[in-house]
Amino acid sequence: MKLRTNDTVIVIKGRDRGKQGRITRVLPKQQKAVIEGINVMTKHQKPAGAFQQGGIIQKEMPLPVANLAFFHETCDGRGKIGHRMLGDGIKARVCKNCNEVIE
Repeated sequence: MKLRTNDTVIVIKGRDRGKQGRITRVLPKQQKAVIEGINVMTKHQKPAGAFQQGGIIQKEMPLPVANLAFFHETCDGRGKIGHRMLGDGIKARVCKNCNEVIE
């Protein structure tokens, strides 16, 4: 999986299509990612004891990585991520559209 935490992505499929956000958590075994402010579900929760308050809770649910695309600011749109060895022997992530090193 080429997407990482803190990458900016755009949703290309589903009810949140066209929305853009930052990845907060990546689940590589499930091939899913949690994006800030996207795919928000509501959950009705009962109070559990004296400490936890009950009510309606909004929670961000994971989206499949296949429904996401990397958003690159310099390309002004969707970009693909590749890998390249730099001159000093470090493996780096590279945008395939503009050949710019990511991070």
